[in-house]
Amino acid sequence: MNLWLDEILATDAMGETWEQQARVAALADRLRAKAFEITPENVNEAIAFRSHLLKSVLPAFSQFCQTTLQIEPKEMLQVLWDLWLPLGIKLASQRQQLERPLIQGILGGQGTGKTTMSKVLSLILNQLGYQTLSLSLDDLYKTYSDRLVLTQQDPRLIWRGPPGTHDVHLGLDVLDQIRQSQSSVMVPRFDKSAYRGAGDRTTSEIVTNVDIVLFEGWFVGVQPINADVFDTAPPPIITDEDKAFARDMNRRLDDYLRLWERLDSLILLYPTDYRCSLEWRKQAEQQMIAAGKLGMSNAEIEQFVNYFWRSLHPELFIKPLVKDATVVDLVIEIHADHSFGEVYCDRT
Repeated sequence: MNLWLDEILATDAMGETWEQQARVAALADRLRAKAFEITPENVNEAIAFRSHLLKSVLPAFSQFCQTTLQIEPKEMLQVLWDLWLPLGIKLASQRQQLERPLIQGILGGQGTGKTTMSKVLSLILNQLGYQTLSLSLDDLYKTYSDRLVLTQQDPRLIWRGPPGTHDVHLGLDVLDQIRQSQSSVMVPRFDKSAYRGAGDRTTSEIVTNVDIVLFEGWFVGVQPINADVFDTAPPPIITDEDKAFARDMNRRLDDYLRLWERLDSLILLYPTDYRCSLEWRKQAEQQMIAAGKLGMSNAEIEQFVNYFWRSLHPELFIKPLVKDATVVDLVIEIHADHSFGEVYCDRT
């Protein structure tokens, strides 16, 4: 075990002085305290429980950071303490209040950390005794052959991803089986590398006794909007053809509403500037190229990202959800350097 882990777990490091500082910090951020239901009355119990959970999850978390994220665990310890641990505790509490599995939606654009957060939450929830399933909207893509037919019907769908490229009925079937607490469920999985990157279904995964589903995707929970807004839409929705495409994608969101109805709650990973997604994607591609893998050029990345912004523009579809407590239950702000900003269920 790393030296810093030994220090954290040492009695003097987790003693009364440390926990007193943690209690003060937990109450200092009023919005975050409200989001995680921490009050002056329960803060002692909350911090003591979180400290205990920290100790139990650290070994698995350390291994995850080193092998998957390839970073030193110490770099992520503050995020683990301030965000992921209390969020995991919150989800466990929500599951306890239900008489069936919890379906937790996670909405976030490219580079917002949906997958990483889902994996860390799974580690935490496992320590709390809950069987977790990570399901991506990507896992619900139509088959390669079905998408070929779709592209023939609508040549504008040059990439998978926008509304219309998923098998909504498949998603409904999977979530309904889990909500009904069926002991064994076949979960679809998608191989993005198949057909030279076009992607296709791969072998389904058999899961048993799922307690919590972490259902993530770049437009999970997104609602259709008034079509009039496209008359004065922001770039890259510029031409009449762009506006027609955006309106059509907006209409296709109607098909997903039944899927969103299965969500028990929705977390929004919200970049303080949506344009960060472009830079994050460029960084990711550069890292892939540096590792000897194939990657897109900057021009190709811009074309790719703009395609998604034309289909569901973040300013039009995501930004309004920040203030819509009827749709989003928790907002986690993300800065350009990937650090977390405010965390809140509402700003009142």
